[in-house]
Formats: sequence, C-alpha cells, structure tokens
Amino acid sequence: MLQVGETIYDRYQLQQKLGHNAGRQTWLAADLQAQAEPVIVKFLAFGDQVQWDDLKLFEREAQILRQLDHPRIPKYRDYFSIDDRILWFGLVQAYIPGTSFRELIQTGKRFSEEEIRKIAIAVLEILKDLHELTPPVLHRDIKPSNLILGADDEIYLVDFGAVQDRASVEGATFTVVGTYGYTPLEQFGGRAVPASDLYALGATLIHLLTGVSPADLPQRNLQLQWRDQVTVDLALASWLDQMTNPAIEERFISAREAIASLQDQSRALVKTFTTTKIERPRDTAIKIRKSDEKLEILIPKHNFFRWNDVLIRGIILFSLSGILPALLVAMWLITIQGIVPSTIWVLLLMFGVFVAFISPVFEQTYVCFDRKSFTIQRRRFGAVSNERTGVTKDVREVKGELSTREIIVTSGPYRAGYRQHCFGRELTDFERIWLIKEIRTWLRIRPE
Repeated sequence: MLQVGETIYDRYQLQQKLGHNAGRQTWLAADLQAQAEPVIVKFLAFGDQVQWDDLKLFEREAQILRQLDHPRIPKYRDYFSIDDRILWFGLVQAYIPGTSFRELIQTGKRFSEEEIRKIAIAVLEILKDLHELTPPVLHRDIKPSNLILGADDEIYLVDFGAVQDRASVEGATFTVVGTYGYTPLEQFGGRAVPASDLYALGATLIHLLTGVSPADLPQRNLQLQWRDQVTVDLALASWLDQMTNPAIEERFISAREAIASLQDQSRALVKTFTTTKIERPRDTAIKIRKSDEKLEILIPKHNFFRWNDVLIRGIILFSLSGILPALLVAMWLITIQGIVPSTIWVLLLMFGVFVAFISPVFEQTYVCFDRKSFTIQRRRFGAVSNERTGVTKDVREVKGELSTREIIVTSGPYRAGYRQHCFGRELTDFERIWLIKEIRTWLRIRPE
C-alpha cells in the first residue's frame, strides 16, 4: 500500500495523495534525482479491479505523452513498473501549480461571458494542435477537473488517461471512455472524432457558466437545455449550442473552425458597440427605459407635439373646440328643455365621431424585453387590446420590413418553425432604424 513519505522506484518520494479510483492513485511527489522537484505520479495497480483494457489505456497515455511537446500540457518525465506484492505501473509528469476548474466551481466561482470566451479560445488552441497531428490525438475526457488554471494564469489540459491517437474510421471501435454529461453520444458507441472533444469542451463551458453539471441539466431531443439558468449573450449561447449539438454533422468540424467562429463573433460584437452611433430622432415622442435587466419602449400612435403633424393636431383641436361644446349643450337641452328622444341618436352619433377622431391619440404600443421573456402590447385608453409574448433567448433576428414598414422580431426555431412578432407601423424611417439599433444592441445580436 502506498504511503506518504515512501520512496518509489528509488527516486520519487510520495508527499500527498491527490486522488484514487478503482486501482488508480495519483500522488504529488518529489523527484529526488532532480533537486526534489515536484512531480505528479499516476499509479495503476494491475489486479482484480484493473483489466487489460485499463492497462492498454495507461500505456497508450504514456506513449502519447512521451511524443507530445506542448507548453499547455504537463511534460512527460518517466514511465516504470514495480512489483511490491502488487504490480504497479507508474507514469510521471511535470507538476503544474494551480487550481482545477472543478475546484473553482466548488468554491462558488461563476464565470463571466468574457472569461468563458477566454477559456474557450485557450482550450481550443490546445485541441487544434492535438487534432492536427498525424495521426490526430483526441483527449476524450475534457471536463472541469481536467482543466487547470495555473499560477501563471495560463490554462492547462491534463489527464490523458482516455487519450486516443487516431480518429474513428468506419467499422473501427475503441474502448468506451469519458465522463457522463460531458461525453457525446457517439463516444458511448465506441466512436470518437475531433468534434467529440468539442462537445466535451462545450459542455464544460456550460458548466462553468451556469454552475450546473451538464449531467443535471434537462435535455430536449438530446440537446442540453441550459439557457434559462443564466443570462448570456445570444450569439455566445448559439455558439455553445452548436458545440454541444448531439449530431456530429451539426457541430463545428474542427477546433480551428470553432475558434474562427468565436473570434468572428467577438469582432462583430465590437463592431456593434463601436460603429457610428444612431442618434435619437429629435422630434420623436417614443420613450425608452433600459437597464442591464430590462428594455422598455413606449410608442404613441401619433405624436401630438410633433410640429410637422399639423393635420392630426388640427383635427383633434377642431374636435375639442367644436364637437365637445356642442355635445355639452345638447346634453343640457335634453335634461332641462326636454328635447324629443330622436335627438339622442344624433348626439350619440356625434359622440362616436368624436371618439373615432380622438382615440388614436390614446393608442400606444408597449414593448418590453427582459432576460427571460418579451412582450409586445397594443394599448388603448390604458387597456391592453392585443398582446404577444415570447422567450428572449429564442430571439434570432430584429429587422425592418420594407413592405409593411414594421419592425419584425423573429424567434425560434420551434416545432412549427419560426415566429414573427411585428410592431411599429406608425414609425418614421428614422425612428424605425433607431429602435432596431437599440433593441439589437440590448439583445447583443450580431449585425447583419
């Protein structure tokens, strides 16, 4: 039995057990032949709990690590075996001082969108180098515990115990490895390709973002349902969904492609927030209230105070100055003088005309987005006459429609396809352009 202080192979003095599982142990040790330099020693006890497949994986890990020379992968140092009543195999690697992302999650750490993008690029760069080797090297077990945030603030990929040095070919099968929740479906079938590592990385990033293990997240058609757990940029959310698409052909085909997509996305976001500002139209009566959590827009049917809206203002003023006094006089005559009942119908008609002219002034469109849902309401005299709702995370596009002169909010996809929510027919061209920019910016939708 391995113990603290014991010297193994006349060279490695065991200092701290870091982990153990089914005949495997991982230790922090001091290399006595290298000025007590700290190293990581992985042990495999060949016996009842460990079979030939386990030994083959262990030997494959040692063989591949011996050939790798990557600054973000712990360097191979040694491989040995000892027979001390139990046949032990040992693999020695350089020690990376730092903290695993699993430990960071357990301390309550939650990662921002900026941090997620940084982590994604760092790990994808490692995977790009591995996948583009001949033959390609697949890690097959990417998860928070196998990513180390080093003391130098660099990210390292560790534990190549499930490594595969050739991609799956038709008819070939390999040992089924991986961790439930992070492992794509094809890998459980004994097939692994570079996109399998991308799935595991995507699931890991979702865990870092939400704080919820992918194994505990609900699924719909095998797709992880995580968006309601956290507020996140829609473009980044779509990228993560593509990384974790259950269908291989729907994921990025390579780490290089995933990097390019994420970098293009970042450049697009910068463009969105740095392009020439579209100013609020000077004579608009539209009211906007916005915060990080909510965007509210109130659009009147007509702008009474807009100086170029002379016709509407004139009609309203004529109605107020003519019809209303006549109505009051008529009501006095009915009550005091006893006018014939037929006059009542005339008065009701006059009142109807008055309401028809004046009611558009009191018609409003109310649009509200928060991080979970959105609402588009048509209001008249303060009462809601029409209402449409949707889920904010499902919004795919916000644009203007030339034929109807409306703003269209497109959401989906759903089983029945995409849904379009329209409003703003009463807007001027400048108001429409301005509002589209405001909504897209708040939703962080990439520009067309």
